[in-house]
Amino acid sequence: QVQLVESGGGLVQAGGSLRISCVVSGTTFSINAFGWYRQAPGQHRELVAFISGGGRTNYAESVKGRFTISRDNAKNTIYLQMIILKPEDKAVYYCNAGDFRQSGGSYYYTPLNYWGQGTQVTVSS
Repeated sequence: QVQLVESGGGLVQAGGSLRISCVVSGTTFSINAFGWYRQAPGQHRELVAFISGGGRTNYAESVKGRFTISRDNAKNTIYLQMIILKPEDKAVYYCNAGDFRQSGGSYYYTPLNYWGQGTQVTVSS
């Protein structure tokens, strides 16, 4: 089993920054990637960014250039640094453990059924 615990959400003004964290614990030998998803009210959960064990990253078009995913293996922590936040970034952000595949120059992420409880990010206009 893999446990994921998010933290760091909060209220920020549009244009501001926030970093959210996900502490990973449990049996992680089968996990080769982690992702951040978000879900706004009435919307489907969407993949925001993912990072492989080797540090390869991928981002949704809507956050490219503004969000950065990273990992600190010594701290078993996944981060999502968010800058230039927009009101449309408001959502509950979830950490996920998943599977990473590379085909040619493309990266693919498949979520496994390991989710954190979520952390709320609210952006005021």
